Amino acid sequence: MDDMINITIKLFAHFRVNNFKAEKRSYAKGTTARDVIADTGIDIKQFPLGILMANGRHINEDYILKEGDILAIFPKVGGG
Repeated sequence: MDDMINITIKLFAHFRVNNFKAEKRSYAKGTTARDVIADTGIDIKQFPLGILMANGRHINEDYILKEGDILAIFPKVGGG
């Protein structure tokens, strides 16, 4: 039995700087969105997390990823 899942990670705005735009990766079953954020090296202290989505639906960092999920990670943005 395979204990790995394949997901696509999409980064937006500041999270793309010195990183990737979209990338497919494999993770162990039970991996959360929080685990993936940490694995990408995103500095959420410098650029706080704004929106987190899986397959076009809002999720929280405790969401357990599933095979084929598309995880979209957006930083918090300000405006004036």
